Amino acid sequence: MSVAPTLSDQPDPDNLGRGSLAADYTARRRALLASAGGPGVARRRSLAVLTDAWLRQLFGQATAPTQLGTSGVALMAVGGYGRGELSWGSDLDLVLLHAERRHSAAVSDLADAIWYPIWDSGVQLDHSVRTFDEARRLASSDFAVLLGLLDARHVAGDPAVAQRLRSSVLGDWRAAARRRLPDLREAWEIRGREHGDLRHTLEPDLKEGRGGLRDLVSLRAVAASWVADRPHRDVDDAVRRLADVRDALQQVTGRPGSRLVLQEQDQVASVLGLSGADDLLREVGAAAAAVTHAADVTWRRALQAARPSRSRYIRGRRPVLKLLGPGLAEHDGEAVLTAQADPTVDPMLALRLAARAARAGLPLSPSSVDRLVADSPPLREPWSDAARDLFVDLLGAGAPLVAVWESLDQSGLLDRLLPEWETVRHRPQRTALHRFSVDRHLVETAVEASALVRAVRRPDLLLVAALLHDLGKGLPGDHSEAGAPVAAGIARRLGFTEDDVHVVEVLVRHHLLLVTTATRRDLDDPATVAGVADALEDTDVLELLHTLTLADARATGPGAWSDWKAGLVEDLVRRTALKLHGAPPPPAAPLTPAQATLVSSGQLAVVAAPDEAVTWTVTVAAPDRPGLFATVAGVLALHRLSVRSAQIRTERPPSGDGPDMAIDVWTVIPERDHEPRSDALRNDIARALAGELDLTHRLATRDASRRVPSVAPPAPRVDVVEAASETATVVEVRAGDRVGLLYRLGRSLALMGVSIRAARVVTLGAEAVDVFYLQDATGGPLDASAAREVIRLLTDAAT
Repeated sequence: MSVAPTLSDQPDPDNLGRGSLAADYTARRRALLASAGGPGVARRRSLAVLTDAWLRQLFGQATAPTQLGTSGVALMAVGGYGRGELSWGSDLDLVLLHAERRHSAAVSDLADAIWYPIWDSGVQLDHSVRTFDEARRLASSDFAVLLGLLDARHVAGDPAVAQRLRSSVLGDWRAAARRRLPDLREAWEIRGREHGDLRHTLEPDLKEGRGGLRDLVSLRAVAASWVADRPHRDVDDAVRRLADVRDALQQVTGRPGSRLVLQEQDQVASVLGLSGADDLLREVGAAAAAVTHAADVTWRRALQAARPSRSRYIRGRRPVLKLLGPGLAEHDGEAVLTAQADPTVDPMLALRLAARAARAGLPLSPSSVDRLVADSPPLREPWSDAARDLFVDLLGAGAPLVAVWESLDQSGLLDRLLPEWETVRHRPQRTALHRFSVDRHLVETAVEASALVRAVRRPDLLLVAALLHDLGKGLPGDHSEAGAPVAAGIARRLGFTEDDVHVVEVLVRHHLLLVTTATRRDLDDPATVAGVADALEDTDVLELLHTLTLADARATGPGAWSDWKAGLVEDLVRRTALKLHGAPPPPAAPLTPAQATLVSSGQLAVVAAPDEAVTWTVTVAAPDRPGLFATVAGVLALHRLSVRSAQIRTERPPSGDGPDMAIDVWTVIPERDHEPRSDALRNDIARALAGELDLTHRLATRDASRRVPSVAPPAPRVDVVEAASETATVVEVRAGDRVGLLYRLGRSLALMGVSIRAARVVTLGAEAVDVFYLQDATGGPLDASAAREVIRLLTDAAT
């Protein structure tokens, strides 16, 4: 990005045409925005200079016929415009300041003479008319006014009255800052919670979100208070990058706004010369991380300085330090290097400081981090046992790890310890289930794993695998396969034995194995458990993988785990452990008493019951017949019940007489207030089975009225899963979730005459993953020709 010229370098635009000032300004503004160079600080400053000249002309023409002249009246720019920059879609934030009320009518006429041409130009205006005393009083009670006036700049009129207000507001703020800073911080915290964190949001608010442009305004206020300074170079560069992204966004959309929505990200990336939406979000994430880290440091410094007393740290003139270890201490709520510490001769000092700080729940002192960056030599490879133990100790520190890790990352120390981190740094996660970017998710997984170390024999391997398990994201191919050799190389560099390196590699390669197998495969099929046992080799690895699975799910977000999913994984782990020990498999899980009662009736029966906070369980028992699965799925969709999972099985009646009974258990989420009613569901299933309810027509009507997504989903994918079963053909369907999808899939299979022996249905955000165990009329797997036809039909049904 080019360096912007200063205001004095800009061409003089004061000689604007004598026709309509508004029309002339609009034309010049349009030409400037269309000029070469694109978004950047140079264009923002040029636009501010052009606007200043126009406003000076408006002010001069407006004051000439009045009694006011220019004495005691000033037009001031505030906010971003006050800082000398205007974005493509920025409002003009203006204050018309006058010294007293005696000319209130004349001031009102002056204001109208300025505001109306601005409105005529089509530029958005945020304006106010204040006396000196009013502006000063409001700044003392309203943070929005204060923050705007701290950046106030004289544009036209009497510069003395403008300078007087700015000096008075600054003086008032500095006098009251120690009292008001906690309230300003609370407002900053609230805004971050309301608008989300730019580092982890797929549609970030570049202005209001945590780490966004508005944060700089708060940091400037802290610095203006003289209570604490803020970091400058890195933060200013980050804010410029965010402002460039907002400029490009407004250029693409043709309207004001700071929300970077999905459908506009590729175009915005193109304007900025980036390769695509992911690189754009990484750019935003990197800038937001710099701003957020600076904010954390600045607020910590400000609140330290604002404390009523710091006497417990001072005895005479020397600070009293609480030792954390050789060369390490706590001072003023931070972990610091003592004067005796010498980074030049101790390569492990950075790890030691980080581990002790995290264990003590302390942030790292920025000045100590700077010493480490300047003077620390690299660690010898492979690492010593002592260095590896410090690294594992850091990973096991729990929640305080996050802040310490971010300090290492922002300073560049992390690149020395773990250069592979660059691949995942600020990488977005394109699923609704994930609440964090890839890098933060890995740290959060280590945090979750630290609470589970008592459940495994090798907590060190658990913690390292937790940190590295998604390191393949961003590499070509399947991220589990791509990340496994990378993780192995890191483990080897950390000094683990080759046996331990192999375990880490297996854990990373198979970190999704348990949850995907448990939710998408028939656990009663012997091939399912045999495949897991062959991949994991022994029970110690199984124990580690089970615990890693739980930590990974907890770190992902609340939608990634449920009692149902946990139960399936635990069942798979139990069966796999028996297989690894050479014990026979357990018998199939018996029906619950309630399910047995439904089966024994021999009739269609439906029971709907609330399950967790938002989910319901719908159990359907009915004489087994072709198309039953599709019919039930269609009725559930008709009743606005979104299917999250489904399990089907077939049972013989206890008496042995009559047809086999299907027992299907569905986990659903009702839309809005459409809670499932057992009697209504049963009636509609019976009508559909009798041909009295046209599900195809009803669902097609619903589907036609749905809102078309702004970004087209990828094409569905249908695959035969090889070697997943000896008695059935296993087909996996991946498609965007939509109304009646399961009904269309099941209907296609029924029309082909294929039997569904078992099914696993999982919805992951907007993505459906449906797995069917299919058999032909003889009760065996499908032949190759039939399997190809199934793939074709299911692909058409899912499109």
